[in-house]
Amino acid sequence: MNLSDATKSKKRILLVDDEISILKLLEFVLQNDYELIIKSNGFDALSWLDNGNIPDLIISDLEMPYFDGSDFLRAVKVSGYYRNIPIIVLSGSSAIEQIESKIPYNINGLVPKPFNPTLLKEKIKTLLN
Repeated sequence: MNLSDATKSKKRILLVDDEISILKLLEFVLQNDYELIIKSNGFDALSWLDNGNIPDLIISDLEMPYFDGSDFLRAVKVSGYYRNIPIIVLSGSSAIEQIESKIPYNINGLVPKPFNPTLLKEKIKTLLN
């Protein structure tokens, strides 16, 4: 199998976060196992999706400037094309229960920042299998 075949067989994860350090950490932790698409805000992520791209999983920050995570989640979940894509939400807030109550959409995981890379990888593997 050549390199392009290996890339095609990898599951695709859309990463959406405005913090470059978080994106770099996610990239470092996940790049060997997944094809990563990295966007720094919800608007760019939604534009990428609207161009006919469908990831296997979305990992998104909730609090971002310009077009925040809740707006992005709403757009994904009301869409007929994207609503079944599993979503993991990252949040810098320690009040996880309050955050969950503010998200009126079905998400597949809420991970507080800073996150444990091993636990995140296990959650991703569970969702993608």
